[in-house]
Amino acid sequence: MKGYIYTMYKGADPGAGWKMSDPDIYSATPSLGACVPNVRRAVNEGDYIFIVSGRIASMRQFVVGGFQVAEKIDALSAFDRFPEKRLKRDDETGQILGNIIVDKYGNHSGLDDHKNFDRRVENYIVGRNPEAFKDALEIEVARDQSLGMLKKVFHVENANKMHDVIARWRKLDKEQVEVILAWIRKIKGG
Repeated sequence: MKGYIYTMYKGADPGAGWKMSDPDIYSATPSLGACVPNVRRAVNEGDYIFIVSGRIASMRQFVVGGFQVAEKIDALSAFDRFPEKRLKRDDETGQILGNIIVDKYGNHSGLDDHKNFDRRVENYIVGRNPEAFKDALEIEVARDQSLGMLKKVFHVENANKMHDVIARWRKLDKEQVEVILAWIRKIKGG
């Protein structure tokens, strides 16, 4: 078992109202469909993926949560199995939600504006065992502790921000995965 931890893009912070759908770690079947194709390619069944919120001015980034990889499938199979995760525009915010970037024929969805479709359509991750911070108190504690916890996990002493510790993404060994899971469970009271 191994894992990966990665930072979402600027502004992607569920504690600040951003609706998180790729990755989708708040549903019973977590998933990662289009983001970080390098991480999706590298993980195997049983590995873990952890997510750090994106940067927002005057807010500390935090480990949002993570999940275990159950299987890797192609995007067209995901389209058939998970209709609720197909791309759609949120009527209230205009945010694009979902993480399946193909239409029913396997073509690139018009709602996805990324350029590297061929690389992003492979290795749709279906997860299990999601662990994520949901309520305001958990999120605030996670904001306070995430950087310090990750500095210890990666043995980085002189880091003032998340990028100093993990940059965009970083690989985790089994022990590091277990430390992060224990930390999440402790904050969640489990």
